[in-house]
Amino acid sequence: MEKKGGLLLLRPINILSINTTLFLLVFSITTKSFTQNVFEALGESALSLNHQVSKDYAINFTFRSRYFLHKDALQYKQQQIDFFHFSTFKLNAIHKLSFGFYYRNRDWFDSGSDELRFMQEFVYSKQKAGVRYGHRFRLEERIFNNFTDFRPRYRFIMNLPINGKIWDVGGVFFVGSTEALLSLSEKHAPFFDHRFTTQFGWQVNQDLKLQGGLEYRLEGYNTSTKNYLFLLTTAIYKL
Repeated sequence: MEKKGGLLLLRPINILSINTTLFLLVFSITTKSFTQNVFEALGESALSLNHQVSKDYAINFTFRSRYFLHKDALQYKQQQIDFFHFSTFKLNAIHKLSFGFYYRNRDWFDSGSDELRFMQEFVYSKQKAGVRYGHRFRLEERIFNNFTDFRPRYRFIMNLPINGKIWDVGGVFFVGSTEALLSLSEKHAPFFDHRFTTQFGWQVNQDLKLQGGLEYRLEGYNTSTKNYLFLLTTAIYKL
């Protein structure tokens, strides 16, 4: 067997090892949430529409629904609906700058304050050996009914092809990310959140991509810790 062929055979093993490690990490944290008896599970279903306006400018519109699946007991209860938009400017092959806004409606469901959010983000991404890595730095100004919250965020993400290349039609891929968040406001003391996300995706055709997975959120872990597990389902369509 040629050396090149041998290297290709090793790639699925490495990907499986990474996937297993990330799954075990999320599973162990989730188990801890159950034992602490503060576990809440929610679902998020989203439809994301992307359009490439020009070579260096793209827009995105996303509609999302969030609902409780477990809160003290198994149940279905709508928590909110979201709408957000991003305008993204390509600075070069690996850097992008985006500006966006977000609207969250909870008033319809008597589940809390509505929110208007403005967002600015810078993304650095690179691909090596078929794996795509990305660093995202985002600033958010979150306007609630009674106060305003400022939240810087940092996310590291990687996309791993399971068969073929990441964007091949019919290709299956894995997405894993970790994100740190800090919330600042005159209304409350600063608090830190952290999120771990694992998803699998399927490139159905040139225009449609489906993703599904789990996200674990550790919120306010420096003050009063809350634990959430999200079931994520997303359809991404290119216009």
